[in-house]
Parts: sequence; C-alpha cells; structure tokens
Amino acid sequence: MIAVPHYISPEQYLDLEGQSPIRHEYRRGLVYAMAGGTDNHDRIALNLLTLVNLHLGNSECRFHSGNVKVNYQDEFYYYPDAFVTCDPRDRGDRYIKRHPKLIAEVLSPSTQAFDLDEKFKDYQQLDSLEEYVLIFQESQQVECRRRTVTNTWETTTYTAGDRLSLKSIDLEFDISQLYLGID
Repeated sequence: MIAVPHYISPEQYLDLEGQSPIRHEYRRGLVYAMAGGTDNHDRIALNLLTLVNLHLGNSECRFHSGNVKVNYQDEFYYYPDAFVTCDPRDRGDRYIKRHPKLIAEVLSPSTQAFDLDEKFKDYQQLDSLEEYVLIFQESQQVECRRRTVTNTWETTTYTAGDRLSLKSIDLEFDISQLYLGID
C-alpha cells in the first residue's frame, strides 16, 4: 500500500474521497490509494456476497460490498470486501457504517500482511465486531477470528473440504462454495 506522504484530517479525507473516482482508505492521517483486484479476488468476494445476501434476505441486517466505508472515530476509514451490520444506527449514512458485526477481507499479496495484523488491530476497536473473516486466494483456506465473551479473540481455520461457519450471522456453507469459478 502506498500512502500520500502528508497528514490530512478526516474531514479533508472525506471531502477528497467524495470527489475522487479512485477509492482511498484512511488511517491515522494518511491516505492510501486502493489497488485494483484480480479476477479471482473479485469472484471470491462475489461468491461470499451471494451466499450472505441470500441468507440475510429481508432481515434487519444489511450486507455491504467493498463500496461502503467502515469507520472508527478519527482513526480509520476502510473499504472491507464485505461486511454485515444489523445496527439501526448504521441506517442514517449511506456511505459510512460504524457498527459492523462481521467483516470479511479477501487477501491479496499486496495487502495480506496488513489485513492479517494492523487492520485486524484497528477493527478490534469496533465494539460491535463479532467476527473477522480472512479469505485466502491461493488455496481454499479461510481464517475466522471471533470475539469471545471475555473480549479476547479466538481463531478457527477452515480448509478444503470443511464446512465454514459464520457464527455472527448464523450461516454455514461448504468452503468450496467460496471458490466456485476460480482459475
């Protein structure tokens, strides 16, 4: 990830982002241009979107793709590949959500280390977050990090042949369904 090398305020970021044809993420005063994804990245995200969207149906929960930002105070504005919010407070702003219960990222070589470590640390600040899902592209592997009742995180790793459980939204499916149509 390449950052614009000078500090800008969250307000400046939101103003610039509203005018830009290119999406950028914001983290503690630095702005990062988002790289384009691969066809496999796009397909995995689409498969997840389809599974979760059909599962949620007409419930009170809303599922968003990588076009809506998740924010925590003035710390960050990220575009997760997918996330679910069931909090009515998230209905007031069409561009920014602050109370997701599930966030999913499809890992790319350029962002994998950040998504696994620093971005996860940032997301942990969201009290509403119950589950952080990391989907690998190069192999059928999904890592689900779940918040426990003691506010710690435990990790479950699913691999080829496993049945994946997204406990935060009560959804189970074969991991192979995420990788349909992948080259």
